[in-house]
Amino acid sequence: MDTKKLCHIFSFYLSKMLLLFRYFLHILHTLHRYVSGLSKMNRIPPIVIPFIDKLLSMYFRLCNLSPCTIDLDDQTTLHFWCPNHRKFNKPTLVIIHGYGGIPTWQFYHQVRSLAVGFNLYVPDLLFFGKSWTANSDRSDAFQAKCLVQGMKRLGVDRFAVYGVSYGGFVAYRMAEIHPQEVEKVVIVSSGIVYSENQKENYLGNIGRDISGILVPESPQDLRLLVTLAFFDHSFIKWSPDFMLREFINVMHDANRKGQRELLEYLLKKDANPNIPTLTQETLIIWGDQDKVFPVELAHQMHRSLGSKSRLVIIKNVGHAANIESPNQLNNLINSFVLGD
Repeated sequence: MDTKKLCHIFSFYLSKMLLLFRYFLHILHTLHRYVSGLSKMNRIPPIVIPFIDKLLSMYFRLCNLSPCTIDLDDQTTLHFWCPNHRKFNKPTLVIIHGYGGIPTWQFYHQVRSLAVGFNLYVPDLLFFGKSWTANSDRSDAFQAKCLVQGMKRLGVDRFAVYGVSYGGFVAYRMAEIHPQEVEKVVIVSSGIVYSENQKENYLGNIGRDISGILVPESPQDLRLLVTLAFFDHSFIKWSPDFMLREFINVMHDANRKGQRELLEYLLKKDANPNIPTLTQETLIIWGDQDKVFPVELAHQMHRSLGSKSRLVIIKNVGHAANIESPNQLNNLINSFVLGD
């Protein structure tokens, strides 16, 4: 059986398993108070989320991707998912995640399709997953420089880049700072262009500290994050608290301080309603129901980037377009980057 067919079969059964998972959650829910109580006392480690995480890692492997770790220097380590065999007749695409998890969770809907047309590289940003730095720089520009340096260490000098949410900030900086390396840019749901008044209004509308939502500490924080990020957020209603605590433990607890510092850097930056134009062609994609970065910011970015940019608005999709509309997103990325 060839790898492509095996990957398709695994994808089918994974989707079915996740669907069935919803129906037996009520069984787990009967153990909710008991398990969450033990978790609070640190008597048992997380179980369910690490198991799903292992399955998603297996799925990435079946999509012909392998994990690799690169030490950029004695301070900074980057983790990537890389193609098993790089094919020089295929273009290279770097896909960059945002807050709310790691790449295996954010891109599992997309990797199988994208890996067919591209040499796919999927990094963990610094302070997410297995990437880490002792350097004190928390800027998106530093993230960008590290990713480009990591790609060069992997032997890749030219590539397109696709970033979602915070990953879009990093993708933009990669293109701005390294125009010779970055060929095309796809930015999804990234509020890079805004005024100071807009920033104050958006943060005020949320009604609480945004860092406590994007780097959640409690199930209530995570529920609010999902409500903001998804147009259809009904699934969070049947997710028991102990599973949400496990997710927070696995995704955030080890790197909580660094993740908050990255966010604080962005929040303290002066608002810039006019960003430098890029030399590369840029595709901007936005959900029309985005409650994190309202769609008006997409139009502002489009105007700021000028004639080399193109804007696509996806209907009935929120901030997490990569999860809510992965097929449409993949079609847009393929058409734009491959030039079809």
